[in-house]
Amino acid sequence: MQLHSRHRSLDLGNRVGIVAILNVTPDSYFDGGRFSSVDTLVRHAEDCLNNGADILEIGGESTGPGSKDVTADQELQRIIPAIQAIRKKLPQAWIAVDTWKAAVAKKALDAGADMINDITAGRGDPAMFPLIAAAGCPYVLMYSKDSGPRTTVDPKQYADVIQVIHDFLSERIAVARKAGVDTSQLIVDPGLGHFVSADPQYSFQILQSLKRFTGLAPVLVSPSRKSFLAGPQKLAPKDRLPATLEATLIAAKNGASFIRTHDVGETREVLEVVGKVR
Repeated sequence: MQLHSRHRSLDLGNRVGIVAILNVTPDSYFDGGRFSSVDTLVRHAEDCLNNGADILEIGGESTGPGSKDVTADQELQRIIPAIQAIRKKLPQAWIAVDTWKAAVAKKALDAGADMINDITAGRGDPAMFPLIAAAGCPYVLMYSKDSGPRTTVDPKQYADVIQVIHDFLSERIAVARKAGVDTSQLIVDPGLGHFVSADPQYSFQILQSLKRFTGLAPVLVSPSRKSFLAGPQKLAPKDRLPATLEATLIAAKNGASFIRTHDVGETREVLEVVGKVR
């Protein structure tokens, strides 16, 4: 598989791509506050690339349950120095930005980012699709049960969760294409954890049914240390790595093109094994 931005191309061949999560936020559920300085973030970004990351994804706003609203200016103050520093130190790195705000996405792309990951799938800001069309960059649309950027702790029930997500992603793709976004730019994320439901059964159904979404666009999934992996022991995020790697294995075997993760080296090892039998 190949991705193209204004300045770079990324050729993954038949490999599953690894997207390293780099949150520059104080309140993210696992790594909040770890990368409060640009120097620390750049060192971690370099480690991620050395450990096998294909894409570095910078996030300046937490969207998990209980997270706080962040203005565009606050978000930009967090992410632009990070983008610029990584681009200076690691000029060939692929950089994604996790944002739902078109104004933030534009300035991020202008600062050197290559792609945008939007958890609202364009619902959060009507200016997003026209911006992505004009930029010609890769763009991730994600399913979420909540229409806004803040997800809720709600055990939403589904008669057929896979059909609901498929219909949602199909509709958002159609709206994006009507706005001028090319199909080749699109990547879909069916969502996991609280973005789908506080009931963990649905996240496992999604992982087992990813092939239902591969006809829409390449599929990205982000099981990394999410709540649905806590199990009956109610494991804290720091203790969910083994379950995360099991979920990664399931996703890769069922058609995922990208795995978004906090744990790059461990994820690479799992994907190397999958690559031998996929």
